[in-house]
Amino acid sequence: MEGRAPGSKGEELATTYIADYFKSIGLKTFFQGVPLVGVTSTVSPMKLSGAGSGRVLKYADEFVAWSKQQKPSISANAELVFAGYGVVAPEYQWNDFKGANVKGKIIVVLINDPQLEDQTKFGGKAMTYYGRWTYKFEEAARQGAAGALIVHETEFAGYPWEVVRGSWSGEQFDMVYPDKGASTVPIQGWITRDVAMELFKTAGQDFEDLKKKALQPDFQAVPLGIRASVDVKNKLRTVESKNVLGVLEGQVPEYVVFTAHWDHLGIGEPQNGDKIYNGAEDNASGVAMIMDIARAFTKVQPKPKRSIVFLAVTAEEQGLLGSLYYSENPVFPLNKTVANINIDGINLYGRDKNEVHVVGYGYTTLEDTLKDVLSKQGRSLLPEDEPEKGFYFRSDQFSFARKGVPALYAESTTVEDSKEYTEHRYHKPSDEYNPNWDMKAAVRDGDALFEVAERVANSDQWPEWKPGTEFRAIREQMLKK
Repeated sequence: MEGRAPGSKGEELATTYIADYFKSIGLKTFFQGVPLVGVTSTVSPMKLSGAGSGRVLKYADEFVAWSKQQKPSISANAELVFAGYGVVAPEYQWNDFKGANVKGKIIVVLINDPQLEDQTKFGGKAMTYYGRWTYKFEEAARQGAAGALIVHETEFAGYPWEVVRGSWSGEQFDMVYPDKGASTVPIQGWITRDVAMELFKTAGQDFEDLKKKALQPDFQAVPLGIRASVDVKNKLRTVESKNVLGVLEGQVPEYVVFTAHWDHLGIGEPQNGDKIYNGAEDNASGVAMIMDIARAFTKVQPKPKRSIVFLAVTAEEQGLLGSLYYSENPVFPLNKTVANINIDGINLYGRDKNEVHVVGYGYTTLEDTLKDVLSKQGRSLLPEDEPEKGFYFRSDQFSFARKGVPALYAESTTVEDSKEYTEHRYHKPSDEYNPNWDMKAAVRDGDALFEVAERVANSDQWPEWKPGTEFRAIREQMLKK
């Protein structure tokens, strides 16, 4: 399926396959069109000048950049300003831009958010949305910056530089905006940690020292005295991508929605002679799981009280665009959607240590249902192992959560297997089918998520956000309507 990029032959093959399967097992099946703009950026080398710097950064090896502004040519020639984590969070009395005017400048920011010992600010060790790359670019646009460059550090990003290079060097997609993306920050990009260290040294600064200062609430942005210039040429095309829906209709107009994204990166930069970014684990496996859970639900008698919706979404790899579009244009009302269960990769390794980890632990009462189901399997429910990597904001359940729908994302893959996958296959052509996969843990996970959905579909009580979670007020307001 050629890596299943949106707007490609691979999309047609994949979405047709999923829809045909849903029809074959008796689900009401249809597509939701998702209008996207495909942007292929050709980027010049980045020239640095001032403060004794005459460096030219090499695209792909030292930086990647692009523009989501939907016009053919975008240029920036501006002063670089280090803006800490690039965060404005009034609820935490935090503003990395206080006393600074970065309008028309290119900001350099750190990945993640300030991971402080003070649990009342941000999430302590756990990443908040302020740590996501999407937020960094959104805030840069609000500040009127000409560009934003995120410093890549594998430990804090959660993936190596090869993933940055492979993920952002080919065609990228965005929503169709009335302003043609003019409100987005003109230049978006990443630089390597080595480049950042050299850049700061040239500016008379120490990278590690400024990182420490950026952890303080009184941090103020630091002009680096260096200018950066880069030109981007965009080739644009409009694409009508698709979300695929299969519905097992229940007795009342209320809905439990399973999600998994069918897309991956398509055909891209060759690695070891292979240019197909298959995305077998990420996330053909998750789609396979919801397809098989759907098959199991068709055998249930009597049918669940609430409808079960199986939603295979597009363009997750482009910033959760398919699920975002659904959340803004829901086929079924969100105030009648009782829960979302998202699957983004399944356990293909057989090992689970009799543990399932909830990503975004402590958010919803869906965890309590899952914990009870797991206890019957002899397994325990635990918080995620790496909350600092912000996985809750990196998959499609976040599109439902931000609209107030209680959403569950759980996985049983061990830290060791996850680390091995991230280092060697994540967002690389090597994420491909392996006949030696061991499915026994995945089967147990599928059984558990099936039972959670069945209980939720038949319960007299709706799942809820737990007190103190940021999505609870949104849900309460929604249910008043």
